[in-house]
Amino acid sequence: MSNIARYFQFEELKTTHRREFIAGLTTFVSMAYILFVNPSVLGAAGMDQGAVFTATGIAAGVATIFMGLVARYPIAIAPGLGVNAFFAYSVVIGMKVPWQTAMAGVLVAALIFLVLTFFKVREKIINLIPQDLKVAIAAGIGLFIAFIGLHDAGLIVANKDTMVSLGNLTSSTSLLSIFGIIVTFVLIARRTPAAIFIGMVLTALVGIATGLIDLPKTIISAAPSLAPTFGESIKHIGDINTFQLWTVVLTFLIVTFFDTAGTMIGLATQAGFMKNGEMPRAGRALMADAVGMTVGAVIGTSPTSAYVESSAGIAVGGRSGMTSVWTGGFFFLALLFSPLLSVVTSQVTAPALVVVGVLMAENLRNIHWDDFAIAAPAFLIVLGMPLTYSISDGIALGFILYPITMIATKRGKTVHPMMYALAVIFLVYLFLIAHGA
Repeated sequence: MSNIARYFQFEELKTTHRREFIAGLTTFVSMAYILFVNPSVLGAAGMDQGAVFTATGIAAGVATIFMGLVARYPIAIAPGLGVNAFFAYSVVIGMKVPWQTAMAGVLVAALIFLVLTFFKVREKIINLIPQDLKVAIAAGIGLFIAFIGLHDAGLIVANKDTMVSLGNLTSSTSLLSIFGIIVTFVLIARRTPAAIFIGMVLTALVGIATGLIDLPKTIISAAPSLAPTFGESIKHIGDINTFQLWTVVLTFLIVTFFDTAGTMIGLATQAGFMKNGEMPRAGRALMADAVGMTVGAVIGTSPTSAYVESSAGIAVGGRSGMTSVWTGGFFFLALLFSPLLSVVTSQVTAPALVVVGVLMAENLRNIHWDDFAIAAPAFLIVLGMPLTYSISDGIALGFILYPITMIATKRGKTVHPMMYALAVIFLVYLFLIAHGA
């Protein structure tokens, strides 16, 4: 056995170099869109899109490789969706805060994260969450990413009369996604190794053959300069001197804390890493997120988060940190081969998200539905994530209700004091969000 296999415990985890490579590539392909989406979102805030592209790739690469080498989990980290929109549209555009100052707020939140992680405060909070709520988080994430996949595929669309409705199933792009979903479902049903990855490759090839996906004009392109954004957060850290800006920092803290915590719990549950309701090496995994957020803030990108798309790599067999090392390495390579990523459209990744959603929904069977005091908050978490389009919002709804139903059934003393504290924190968080903080 090689030193690499021994370090990453391939034998204990029943995995191989080949499987970890395929898993790392699958996770990367599933989340590569962030390299293009993040610059577009932050560009609306006036940031240089080229610099953000490079910063996104570097932050993702550093954090994900750290996750693989130190925490040894197959979980990828990159600038998070949702919090980047909050950064651009709520803070910069809505509150008219210069993007440099907003980025300084991200840096302050990241430094606080480092301290909380070092003293294992984040790890303790994760481990004390009741088991039913943990599996609800995993199932909720499954519904959430399946909803994202169906929307990306054009199968579910917005409707002002019914909120959402069935999309145009005859459009060429929707038909491509439907092809991908059916092919991937069949491959998984037949227990084909690397079914999700193969499904994505076949979908991309069909898209190219039918002209729905354009072949890139070039293969190699130099990474854009970081100069426009590098170090701006450090220069403006003294600007964080008002109640409004500290509220922004607090919001960054809450959203990124529970987006990452919730995602890690869900992924660890999916992969079978949870032991006695706790996540081993949780502190190291959370440190990877804190490191990624700090590096990202310095070089010029919004807060990082653990990615639910990691479930795609886990679903094809990724079980060790080597999966994350490969994924992080691909992010660095992507900076040089960015034109090739244009082949991976939302129609290609949508089937993977839908399929993984089905796999993660399996956690619903582990909720004690016969105990309403537990079932109700768990249900709000599961349903809240896709309907609010936010992992942290879904968690907030369930965590606020949980101590209430437990008190109502005279079990308030069995609830850990920290769960009461979290309920109050989430109430404050929802209040701030409602008032446009």
